[in-house]
Amino acid sequence: MEEKNVLLSVRDLVVKFHVRGRVLTAIRGIDLDIYEDESIAIVGESGSGKSVFTKTFANMLDENGFIDQGTIVFNDPELADTVVKLGDAERKRIRTIANTLNAYARLENGAETYRRMKELESEKMQKEILSDAEEQTFTEKLNDLQFRRAEAFNLKQTFDPKTEKEKIRATSKEIDELDAQMKALSKEMTGTIKAHKAAARQDTAYLESYRQRMEALKKTYAQECAQPITKETEARNEEIAKEVYLSVGRYNFVTRTRMIVKLLNSLKKAMCMGADLSSDTVRNQVFRDVIFRVKLLDETEDRLHGNCVIDLANVKYAKDLTQIRGSRIATVFQDPMTSLNPIITIGKQIMSVILKHQDCTEAEARARALELMKKVGIPNAEARFDDYPFQYSGGMRQRIVIAIALSCQPKILICDEPTTALDVTIQAQILKLIKDLQKEFHYTIVFITHDLGVVANIADRVAVLYAGQIVELGKVEEVFYDPRHPYTWAMLSSLPQLAQRNTQLYSITGTPPSLYNKIVGDPFAPRNPYCLTIDTLQDPPMFQITETHFAKTWLLDPRAPKIEKPEAIRNLHEKLLDAFNI
Repeated sequence: MEEKNVLLSVRDLVVKFHVRGRVLTAIRGIDLDIYEDESIAIVGESGSGKSVFTKTFANMLDENGFIDQGTIVFNDPELADTVVKLGDAERKRIRTIANTLNAYARLENGAETYRRMKELESEKMQKEILSDAEEQTFTEKLNDLQFRRAEAFNLKQTFDPKTEKEKIRATSKEIDELDAQMKALSKEMTGTIKAHKAAARQDTAYLESYRQRMEALKKTYAQECAQPITKETEARNEEIAKEVYLSVGRYNFVTRTRMIVKLLNSLKKAMCMGADLSSDTVRNQVFRDVIFRVKLLDETEDRLHGNCVIDLANVKYAKDLTQIRGSRIATVFQDPMTSLNPIITIGKQIMSVILKHQDCTEAEARARALELMKKVGIPNAEARFDDYPFQYSGGMRQRIVIAIALSCQPKILICDEPTTALDVTIQAQILKLIKDLQKEFHYTIVFITHDLGVVANIADRVAVLYAGQIVELGKVEEVFYDPRHPYTWAMLSSLPQLAQRNTQLYSITGTPPSLYNKIVGDPFAPRNPYCLTIDTLQDPPMFQITETHFAKTWLLDPRAPKIEKPEAIRNLHEKLLDAFNI
């Protein structure tokens, strides 16, 4: 297989939302590598998580959404390359950081004892708090009450105060009752905790045993931490000190000082627990709690040079985000009117993005804006430069949105169903424009769509999403002509081009699962006509079919019965050729 550079590496990504007092898990453990100069389509039904997944790339989740776990590493050599100049003040600061780390490193000698002390503290605490079963019971009851209250409150807002007063009173009474139940449940939970604490305080035998064991551990810990550190540890700490300064060097003095303190605290905690700080993976994790880690590559007398690990799932500072969003990752949305300001001229909107992200004058920005307008096919660009969005047609507005997205020559262009709101003939023009410009600007296309016809025209690879998971991934030819997941079979079977005269178009029965609840087994199982018993019990692993083709279905297990794909999608290539009269 041809070796490609990985531009974006997503690992174990989980995205959640707070909705009506409950937590909805929209993305559930996605792993995906996106390569340079490729076109990858993200396909699935509405609500499968396509847009949410790509919004995480540019930190564009709604306010109630958050990344619960996982990493999104952006491999951009130009942006990652970091140089910090060294003077006497900088070298002195690095020595101070190294000396602090050497003092903390003594704690590593007693890491095992420290962990035992923490386990003992946790054991004592468990006696004073709710058990796991009790906590789960209270949480489930409280979540249910909060959800019912939110539903009742929303229903109340729909009633007419003039004609539905009785309904408003009844709903208000229901809300008051639910509030009272939540208050009573909270009181019951507090009482249960107090009872556990009282019982723990009366268990004198355990408390004496706890005191003796803790005193012995503390004595051992003090002796271990008094031991000196090795020369190898000192050398490692010096390297970490340089990485700390490299990581914060691009910020002003106040921010830099604050970050150094946070990083030292994070490193101290890691040393206490005995984390292997010689491991890149561990060091990345320790740094990510505060800032992107910059890995030291080389140094001279007057500078430090390193490579930044850019984790888009963990952008904490606006300055970092400004360098990524727009200039490195750009988005073309479905409706161009939501992307354009109706009271600002087209030319000024393109220029504003260029001026924000590029070091140029207004005259240079205007020239670049005109050049982009010509590239995206705006006729007589000079005359249309000062027009307003309402003076453009839908297709021309979408061309302007593409021009704005490409104004800073991003590495990744996310196209979120950019042709859905357009006429069919204009759709083809926009798709061709996106592909043609890719050859010139060398960007990676991430195309979100539910239209498999669009996928066939634009994509090199396809990732099929269902219920927040990738269920099939492969080259477009593999997914179209050799699909392996029943959900992919169902989507391909519902292609309008495959419908025969006087027959009903195939549709997928049922609805996607609720993402509020924990899903047991294969999420597609309730809608899968080929469902196996194990599908209802255990989530399938991702099976590898070829070097580039993967599917997440138990049907690929060697022990599974052999099932042929539906008749409608057999010989799909010939059927599509016939449907389009090619």
